[in-house]
Amino acid sequence: MRARARLVVARDPAGRSFVRELRSMAPLRLVPHRGSRDRDGALVHLVSSVTAPLGGDDLELDVLVEPGAALVLRGVAATLALPGRHGTPSRSLVRVELGEDASLEHLPEPTVVTARARHEAVFRAELAEGARLRAKEVLVLGRRDEPAGSLVTTLDVRRGGTLVKQTCGLGVPEVDRGAAGLAGRRVLGSELLCWGEDPAAAVSGQWWSLVPLARGGSLTTALGDDAVTVARAVDLARAGHPGWEDHLFRSRTRFRVAAHTDSDGSGGGHHRAGGSATSREPVPSPDRQVPQVPGRR
Repeated sequence: MRARARLVVARDPAGRSFVRELRSMAPLRLVPHRGSRDRDGALVHLVSSVTAPLGGDDLELDVLVEPGAALVLRGVAATLALPGRHGTPSRSLVRVELGEDASLEHLPEPTVVTARARHEAVFRAELAEGARLRAKEVLVLGRRDEPAGSLVTTLDVRRGGTLVKQTCGLGVPEVDRGAAGLAGRRVLGSELLCWGEDPAAAVSGQWWSLVPLARGGSLTTALGDDAVTVARAVDLARAGHPGWEDHLFRSRTRFRVAAHTDSDGSGGGHHRAGGSATSREPVPSPDRQVPQVPGRR
């Protein structure tokens, strides 16, 4: 299956962010959240409407956050990378563009690499001056008591040049067990913060580290035996990032459907659904608070 989705978030004259354009195609289903009215950023959920990625799938999501706008893009359930019938790999690409002084938090749920799956995941972002990015990833090698498939992830972020380009390959037992790999752990977490001031030096704790990058930004890496432990370690690392003190932007989705269509079909064992929406004049809709780091206000 080939699926393409697009999300554009803009800022109105009052300084509030809203969803200007939204185009979904299963399994990439984008759902603006509606909740309280006291936030100034857009919150959109990425909902997987079918089992995906399945071997042979090619999924792409384009995200544009226009100058001054703010977006939180969240997953709602873990992603299961599954094998296809003929052993073909699957691929997913998230392509991000942030305008001047724009903000994005990309917060997918964990990706679980099931037995015999072969998956490639790429996150690519281009940041303008003053743009802020938080990109989180948690990778789990197999379900409970299951051997893992193979996964290659690439993190590629630029701001007038490369800030970080990192590729990680998982699913080779001899490497995963070694000290140069996962040291026998089955969960790897990472978080990139291009968000204000970076720490002056590396900070570390038990099975996690927060490292400032040479050209700006900081990268957290954490290992553990389960996703909950790794998520807590990433939270601890983020609490040691001085720029995160400036987070505190609130989230409100303003969304108006000018035209929306749904189409259903089937093929290759998939159920498909799609839709699109555009807006020239945003209409307020409520939203909920973005969770804060424990102990912070």
